[in-house]
Amino acid sequence: MTRMTSVPNVDIRQFTHGTSKESAEFVRIFGAGLKEFGFVVVEGHGIEPSLVADAYGKVKAFFELPTDLKKTYEIPGGGGQRGYTGFGREHAKNQNKGDLKEFWHVGREQYASPEKLYPPNVWADSHVAGFQKTLGGLYEQLDSFASTLLEATSLSLALPRHTLPRMVRDGNSILRCIHYPPLTDEHFTSGAVRAAAHEDINFITILCEATESGLELLTRDGRWMAVESGPGQMVVDSGDMLSRISNDVIPSTTHRVVNPAGARNTPRYSMPFFVHPYSTCPLEILATCKSAAYPAKHSPILAGEFLQQRLREIGLVAAEKQATVGTT
Repeated sequence: MTRMTSVPNVDIRQFTHGTSKESAEFVRIFGAGLKEFGFVVVEGHGIEPSLVADAYGKVKAFFELPTDLKKTYEIPGGGGQRGYTGFGREHAKNQNKGDLKEFWHVGREQYASPEKLYPPNVWADSHVAGFQKTLGGLYEQLDSFASTLLEATSLSLALPRHTLPRMVRDGNSILRCIHYPPLTDEHFTSGAVRAAAHEDINFITILCEATESGLELLTRDGRWMAVESGPGQMVVDSGDMLSRISNDVIPSTTHRVVNPAGARNTPRYSMPFFVHPYSTCPLEILATCKSAAYPAKHSPILAGEFLQQRLREIGLVAAEKQATVGTT
């Protein structure tokens, strides 16, 4: 089979509304994109552009508030699980420079089971009207879209289609709303970047249309490749947890956010949706991803335990203090 040379662009409607042949072709291309790049651009998702635009409007309005006011929404000792996390607090694994960003986390509010496992959300409606309704609504639509994508991922790994969706049922998925301010001369000379090279922690990430370019992935041959998407398209990438249970069949691809050469030095906003399994979900190598010739590379671990390890590594949870649940 010819090796892919660019991140594929697929239409999810081919999977959800196409013939059996069209659905199988979607699974083939989507799976091949994940296995080669860990990245795929997806359109036809059905999430209204007006909702995405409204969410960005609410996010922009919040981040334009005075810093002291924004900090009132920061939860001390919360590991950045909900609400606001200040500028430069998070850093990439094995990096000592904070990323040039601030962000807000929205978590799950709707549960299939009666037991609620995660902290309550914090909302900024007293300062940004409609904040909860808009961001909560976007969360729910992205959560549904994620389950469909994971059905296709399951099939691409020769598994029953509901294998991976069941693992994220009532999962600790997070909508992260990020603000990257304009860069100063000091930022350019200090070596700090908007988001340093890193891998995501979770199963998959769905990136709503960012307001500016700058996302790059590291290819298998060591080149940085820009990942571009247009109106109505969302970028999907795979993270550490999916790579782990697939025995590295699907990579957790290194990526970063830069201010591209020649681009306008303006604020950048993005809204990645990090799709997580439920905290007690065992992260074990999937049956179709191991064999005598290709033995398991990773030992089993619970999703919540793995998450806590990574949160300590990126500076959101202190080594001596563990939160009950965390996010990427």
